[in-house]
Amino acid sequence: MIVLGLTGSIGMGKSTSAQMFDDEGIPVYSADEAVHSLYTGAAVPLIEAAFPGTTKNGKVDRTKLSTAVVGKPKALEKLEAIIHPLVRAEENRFRDDAQSRDAKLIVLDIPLLFETGADRRVDKILVVTAPEDVQRKRVLERPGMTPEKFDAILARQTPDAEKRARADFIIDTRHDFDVTRAEVRKIIGLLSG
Repeated sequence: MIVLGLTGSIGMGKSTSAQMFDDEGIPVYSADEAVHSLYTGAAVPLIEAAFPGTTKNGKVDRTKLSTAVVGKPKALEKLEAIIHPLVRAEENRFRDDAQSRDAKLIVLDIPLLFETGADRRVDKILVVTAPEDVQRKRVLERPGMTPEKFDAILARQTPDAEKRARADFIIDTRHDFDVTRAEVRKIIGLLSG
């Protein structure tokens, strides 16, 4: 089974590209979806204990949690120490399930692939990218996003140029979806024969 790590900075089209792999029948694990699930389940009591007042009705209040950690390196490290092991356990379950179903290729969609060392757990790396102006426009159109929040997120991420330098495959997502889909299909063909 070939494990393809999919990553890209915020606003680069990573989620859209991951969906295209899924549309082609390739099993896709999303670290972001795992976090969302944990924020309504196993992580809730742990986060409330570490960051009192950041949960409500059995769910993490993402806005309150964001306020508690963004721009605060020690608080962010504390949160990551809670979340990363839980996300890794979910990833391991996904891998085991795919292996048991004889999957030839799987995709691990991990935004912080390099930052968390997850690049060492994959066989190949795909980086999705777009020009800076396209990225900024996409991100600032998101609800609740501010230039300051965007800059804080970017500051935590490995620069796009460095990601591209470490990639086995690169997809430039500035083009329309058909171009991106064609690139996804090409990579699937190369990796799954």
